[in-house]
Amino acid sequence: MDSRGHSCDMKPIRTHHDTSRPRAWLRYGAAATAVAATAVVGASAVEADSAWYRGLRKPDWQPPPWAFAAVWTPLYATIAYAAGHALGRADNARRRCGLLGSLAVNLALNAEWNRLFFTLRSPGAGLAGTLLLDLSNADLLRRTARVDRTAARVLAPYAAWCCFATALNASIARRNRRPKRIPPRRG
Repeated sequence: MDSRGHSCDMKPIRTHHDTSRPRAWLRYGAAATAVAATAVVGASAVEADSAWYRGLRKPDWQPPPWAFAAVWTPLYATIAYAAGHALGRADNARRRCGLLGSLAVNLALNAEWNRLFFTLRSPGAGLAGTLLLDLSNADLLRRTARVDRTAARVLAPYAAWCCFATALNASIARRNRRPKRIPPRRG
């Protein structure tokens, strides 16, 4: 338990090598499970073949549809690896709690973007979600770098892709704004 009564020790299993940290398989397994759940929840909201999405005006620089799965698959793997690695390097419960909390918020925002954009059919709501995800990425990178610079470097492509996604989402939102209706002038 940390000074506030929170336990983020992930129930370390004592071994002759390391008596204070959980086994690697537990850390990496938990991280991989959380990331896989995020991917499944997020993907369940994607409607890239819907008439609504196909009808949106998109910038010429938007990647082809196949590129998103090709990019997200390794990015999700790097998130799981970085989380497992950083949690193994965190030297106290307070840092582990901070990392776990930051990761949980980040993964929730990651999955939620798809619902905001596709389910609500709102590029504006999607943009708000991806801006929050970018802020969360900055926090996750900061917390990760404090305990494990290698893991933070591994997360950098994820943060960079999310910034690209924010620019893409902003472009789509701008191109698809509904014009404001101006009431007729009264004489």
